[in-house]
Amino acid sequence: MGTHLQLNETSIAGVFEIRSSRAQDERGSFARWFCQHELEQVLQGLTVRQINHSMNVKAGVVRGLHFQYPPAAEHKLVRCIRGEVLDFIVDLRAGSASFLQHLSIRLRDSDDLMLLIPPGCAHGFQALEDNSQLLYLHTADYQPGFEGGCHIDDPRLKIHLPLPISTISERDASFVLLAPDFNGIHV
Repeated sequence: MGTHLQLNETSIAGVFEIRSSRAQDERGSFARWFCQHELEQVLQGLTVRQINHSMNVKAGVVRGLHFQYPPAAEHKLVRCIRGEVLDFIVDLRAGSASFLQHLSIRLRDSDDLMLLIPPGCAHGFQALEDNSQLLYLHTADYQPGFEGGCHIDDPRLKIHLPLPISTISERDASFVLLAPDFNGIHV
C-alpha cells in the first residue's frame, strides 16, 4: 500500500507537522499513523516507550503546559483522534532562536495530522469540542520528579485561548509564571 508520512518543519526548530496519507477504496480508508523508520531522522534513534490517551469531556478544557526536564526529557507525538483541539507548543530551550515563542495548531480527528514536539518544549491544548480525545506517543517514561509546567496564561507566552476555560486541573492552574530571569531548559 502506498501510504507514507510527510514531515514538515514548523517555525520552531525540531517541531514537525506529520501528515499521513490516506488510501481509500470501497471498504473505507487506511492510513499509517506511525513508522519508526520514516521518523528515524527526527526521533534520532529513540523509540516509543509509552502511549497515553486523554479524553476531554467539555469544550474549553485546558491541559498543560507540560514538559519533562532532563534526563527524562522526551519527544512527544500528539494526534487528535476525536473532535478538535487547539494545540500549543512553547519553546523553552535555552539558546534557541525561537525561545519563548509558541505555535498554535488546530488538530481535528479528520485531518490526518500529528505533531512531533521535541525535548525542551512545553505542550498543552484547549478542547474546542465536547469529548475531544488526544493520543500521545512518548520516547521516555514518565518520571514525576522531572515534570515541569508553565501557566497557560503566562503573559510572557502570549497564548490566546479561543474559548473561556471550562476546566483546568489544580496542578495546571498552580503552575507559576516564568521568572523574569528564566533563561531556558538545557537539553
